[in-house]
Amino acid sequence: MIILTGYISVDPTDVDVFLRDVQAISLDTKAEAGCLFYGIALDDRSSGRFLVAERWRDQQALTAHLERAETLSFLQTWTARMRAELDTAEA
Repeated sequence: MIILTGYISVDPTDVDVFLRDVQAISLDTKAEAGCLFYGIALDDRSSGRFLVAERWRDQQALTAHLERAETLSFLQTWTARMRAELDTAEA
């Protein structure tokens, strides 16, 4: 199992748009084969910080998620506008 935990930070003025975009991909992500848990929650609005917790069956499942068109589109929109502090562990 692959476990990702940590934080994503965006500009506080982008919090609502980021949250909308995360919610738009969350249901499909949770339904993906190999997704055991997927959660991104607003931790601190004033700093734009979100708590991230994900569990994937294995690296193949996570890789498949990262290669989905929906995920790639989300990352294209947000990668330059967010700072990620994520740790990955295998269990």
